[in-house]
Order: sequence, then structure tokens, then C-alpha cells
Amino acid sequence: MRLVWRRGVVRLVLVSAIAWAMLVLLALAFHLWSCSSSVGFLSALCRKDSKVLNVLDSMGPSSKPLHRCQIPVADDPNAVVIPKRTPNTIVKKLSYITVDKQDKDPSPLFGGRQSWKQREKSFKLNSTMKVHCGFMKNSGADMDSVDVKYIQKCKFVVASGIFDGYDIPHQPSNISHRSQKLFCFLMVVDEVSLDFIEKNTTVKIDNAGGKWVGIWRLITVHRLPFDEPRRNGKIPKILTQRLFPQAWYSIWIDGKMELIVDPLLILERYLWRGKYTFAVAVHKHHRSIYEEGDAIKRRKRYARPLVDLQMKMYYYEGMEPWSPKKKIPSDVPEGAVLIREHTTMTDLFSCLWFNEVNLFTPRDQISFGYVVHRLGDALKFFMFANCEYNSLFILHKHTREHSSKVEWAKTIDEIVKKGLKESRGGLGLWTPYPADLSSVELPAVKRTSPAG
Repeated sequence: MRLVWRRGVVRLVLVSAIAWAMLVLLALAFHLWSCSSSVGFLSALCRKDSKVLNVLDSMGPSSKPLHRCQIPVADDPNAVVIPKRTPNTIVKKLSYITVDKQDKDPSPLFGGRQSWKQREKSFKLNSTMKVHCGFMKNSGADMDSVDVKYIQKCKFVVASGIFDGYDIPHQPSNISHRSQKLFCFLMVVDEVSLDFIEKNTTVKIDNAGGKWVGIWRLITVHRLPFDEPRRNGKIPKILTQRLFPQAWYSIWIDGKMELIVDPLLILERYLWRGKYTFAVAVHKHHRSIYEEGDAIKRRKRYARPLVDLQMKMYYYEGMEPWSPKKKIPSDVPEGAVLIREHTTMTDLFSCLWFNEVNLFTPRDQISFGYVVHRLGDALKFFMFANCEYNSLFILHKHTREHSSKVEWAKTIDEIVKKGLKESRGGLGLWTPYPADLSSVELPAVKRTSPAG
């Protein structure tokens, strides 16, 4: 009897231990699933005060989705004093080229036909400048008249965008009443995304005909200028000042993000406190654009030979790999959050950045560091810690993953023979470069992140 009793106890202990382990794994799996859920009360579990995380922490090691740290924001949005706007000093007047004389096409390219000479000239700073900056006359990205009228009042903007139906709008949280009145929350969408949103969430129409999803005002753009959805998404992201020309300040967040910090506190922390006009986070893994380019090729985010060609141009033009000797903490940003005061210098930077994205690959994290390099110390910007960046939002998954055939191409011949070449973007990759790049060897890359 004693032997039977001991065996029974052992079995009971084993069964209890297995059941407890299964419970822990089940709780962890539910937490990870809830982080990517679009259901509000489930995604809330992903916050740093998540009860699921606290329970798992008490049991032992847990798998938190992102490295977050506390942001040193002010305590009260109502106490934030909005300062006077930054005066324009180096570039005092900025205007835009909207017609290319050499372009006889009745449907001109959105980014224009910028020559190599014009590109080089655009980096030479003067008090008065006129540059390409998208929105060539009759080139697309048109807004409805009701939306054009609405945005005239928008001086403080939180902007986001959804193209090709990859996301649905996520409602910001922790937004003060003051910020709700001060900011316009503008979600730029194409017609495909508008249709997807209307089928999957509630869209309200106001008396003027404007469309709303919660706090977000939907701004529909028609006649998309590019074949590639990722390029279309760069228009509201980088050229925010061109879509919303009345804006004094803007905060851009990618469409898959849910903002969880009051926008007024964001402006105070990242712009006004340090007297900056542009702020962006340091990339989680990469410091050098050549590291970023290598990761893009490994992850098949764009055609490998075209990524190499863009980096060879940059290396030939003097863009050295990042090192601690540089004045900035990284050449590669986390581009999903951009915080800007729209001075002429900030707007010029955005134009030049977009021109690089338009001419070459749509991978804007490569071209960001190059434009910073070309402008030198002219742009006063703040690169903040990646853990603070992760604390600004909750990240949701896309409704589906984007992929295009050009991303898998291994050679230039393959791109040409299979007809993978874009027709309205990236044309600088197919225009003869004014120098011989055949002998250019890219710097060696130390891989600091997995291929994904």
C-alpha cells in the first residue's frame, strides 16, 4: 500500500507540473497573439503594464515583444507651453519645380525628370532655392475638394497612411482633450484601402461629406503615381508638407501603429525641449547604410542588383560607413515615426530625401543617411533611443504581407527579360550615371542582425 501511495504521489506531481507548464505556455501564446490583434481590449495586453506580462514575470523569464524604456515626457499636456516657431536662417525661401520643360508626356512623372546636374545642384544650399519635390503638374495624388478644404485649418498634424489595403486604422490612446482639439488626425488612403476599410470597420460621414474612422479623418488620394505601393506610401510619409501645406508641426506614424503617447507631449519632448526641428529614432540594429542595404538584400525587400547600384553611387559620392567618429549616432533611422517642425530647411530635407527615393529604390532608410551626409550640419535634428521609439506605439501586424516580383530578382538581365522594371519610379537606376562605377567595391559589412 505504501509503494502504491508513493507512486500515486509521484504521478500526481508529474501531472501537476506538466499542467502548470502548459498553462504558462498557453498564457504566453495568448499574450503574443493579443499583441497582434486588432481588437482593442486584446491589444491593450501588450502595454508595459500588461497583467499577462506581470504574471509571466513572476513565474520566470518572459518574452516581451519590444525593448521599451520610459520616455521622459512632461507630466501634463495642458501645462505644455507652445513656443514661437523656429526662424528660417540658412534657406529662407523654398519653392518647387512643378513642370519639366523636357517632359512632353501628357501624364508627367510625379517626381519629375530630375537630371544628374539638377540633383547635384539641389544639395548646394542658398538663401533662395527651387527644387523638385513631387507633385508635378497633372501627375496624380489628387485629393477630393472636401478634404482639401478641411486640411486648410490643420496647423498641428498627426498623419498616417494605408495603401493597397495592408492595414486598418488603429485608434490612438492617451490623447488629451487639448490635443484632440489642437491636432488634425489625418489618415491618407488610396481607393483600394478605402474600400477595404469600409468593409471591415465603421466609417462615419459628416455633414460636409468628410469620412471618419474614430478620431482619424480619412483623406483619399486618387490617380496613384507609382506602380509600387511602397513608393505611393512615401508621398504622405516624406512629403507631409506638400500634402498638408498649412501644417506647422507634424508627427508621422506608419499605418500599422497605434499611437499611445499624447502628440503634444511628443513635440515637447523631441522638438521643443532641445530646440530641434526634426526628430527620428536610431535603428534597432544598423548604424551604416551598407549594413541596412545588406539586410534589405537578405530579406528580399528589393532587387539585390539595384540595391547594390544605389549603394555604389553613394559610396562613390563620398558616403563612408558609419563610425563613432561621426557626429550623429547612426546613419540609419527607424523611419516609421517622423517628428517635424516645418521650417524651410526641414522641408528641403524632406524634398531631397523624397527625390532619392523617387530616383532609386523605395528603401528610404538607405537614402536618409545619404541626404543627412550631403547637408552636413545644416539640419538640426535629434536621433533618440530606440527603446523610446518602441514606447510611442503598439505595433500591429499588416492584414497581409506585401511582396512584388522585383524583390526576388537576382540580376539586371532577369529584371529586364521578365519585365519587372518599374515604369514611373526608380528611373535613376536605369539612367546612365555620369561616372564609371565598375571598379567601385562596397565596404565590408559586419552583420549585426538575423536575416529575418
